Amino acid sequence: MSDASAVTAAVLDDLAQESAELDLLVAGLSAHEWAAPTPAEGWSVAHQIAHLTWTDEVALVAATEPGAFAAEVEKALSAPGTFVDEAAGEAVAALTPEALLVEWREGRARLQEALRRMPAGSRMPWYGPPMSAASMATARLMETWAHGQDVADALGVARKPTARLRHIARIGLRARDYAYAVRGLQPPAEEFRVELRSDQGELTVYGPEDAAQRITGPLLDFCLLVTQRAHRDDLAVEAAGPDADRWLDIAQAFAGPAGTGRPRKGDR
Repeated sequence: MSDASAVTAAVLDDLAQESAELDLLVAGLSAHEWAAPTPAEGWSVAHQIAHLTWTDEVALVAATEPGAFAAEVEKALSAPGTFVDEAAGEAVAALTPEALLVEWREGRARLQEALRRMPAGSRMPWYGPPMSAASMATARLMETWAHGQDVADALGVARKPTARLRHIARIGLRARDYAYAVRGLQPPAEEFRVELRSDQGELTVYGPEDAAQRITGPLLDFCLLVTQRAHRDDLAVEAAGPDADRWLDIAQAFAGPAGTGRPRKGDR
């Protein structure tokens, strides 16, 4: 196995574990709990799982039928602000929670298989730049964790942070310039230094050691910030330098329009 293939396999293993953890959280829910509202306005627990199901389905099309995926891009361009919400809503309306669980499980298994089969060095189309299998797996892990956080918040469950958070932190940092571009802003020319500490005390570091613009804080808090699952003021992520400070206000790890983020705890 090549180094690239080994990296892809490792990320896909982590994605499978992240999905399985969320599966355990929702598998035994009552119909009332499936309908519980989450912090995402207008989205129930069922909507969150439906969204993951839908995104796995379109990712599978991109991986296996890149020509057919062009139709999905056209749908996105025709309704850039609503197409994802509408797709998730349609899935919920069509499926019972039991059927939705089956659909999600089977769909993510099919995507796993397709991504593991992709030749090393190949790329698949997506709504932004083309993606490798490892990049797609990382993006799916990020979304699974973020939507899983919405589910956990809705159910009042505190999840234990795992080492898989490093994938989310990395994609959040790599999406730095995208966060500026999607808002029509010019991204900074220089790299940032980012130092994040896990709950176990392990330090994850990105960027040059002598960078003038710096971000520090807990790994979990940084992941909550870049996935816009908590307001910056409610997190212990700190910036040194005006560019770094500005980025923390707009950071987003996900593709699509600029997110509105979550309100401060005191404003909910």
